[in-house]
Amino acid sequence: MSTQERGSAGAPVGTARADAADGARIPRQLWVEEPARKRRMPDAVRTAAVRAVLIMSLTIIQAMVAFLSTLTGSWLAFPMVLSSVASTVVATWAVLDVWVTRQVWNQRHGVVSEPSSTARQMRRQRRRAQRAARAAERDEAGGRIRGRRNAGDHSRTGDLSRA
Repeated sequence: MSTQERGSAGAPVGTARADAADGARIPRQLWVEEPARKRRMPDAVRTAAVRAVLIMSLTIIQAMVAFLSTLTGSWLAFPMVLSSVASTVVATWAVLDVWVTRQVWNQRHGVVSEPSSTARQMRRQRRRAQRAARAAERDEAGGRIRGRRNAGDHSRTGDLSRA
């Protein structure tokens, strides 16, 4: 397959041949937008995740420095090992923070559908209020649905037997 054929691979077959015959070159786009497969993480969760990744990467760097300074017999080895242990504890805390933040966000914003979910309780209350409002509107309107004149008459235009 030639370069020109590869460049016009996404184009319809007829246009690729016509352009190849004219000698015109089809420019390929450098960046093609594709729709996201998954929804974006909430801001609070994303912030916690970025913080956790930064802390974890610093902990790994610190552990490598501690290991290499231990191999060389440097005076820096002991303080680095102690600080690496402390950093490991902090990194674990940061990862747990991501998990807890995600769970809290899910429960507050209605993603988790468990019977004990706060969001489900709020949705239930909202639905009850909406039903009560609709019932009040119906009572005010006299109980009749607008737009319906004859409930038994299904179709006036398509039914030729009555004409």
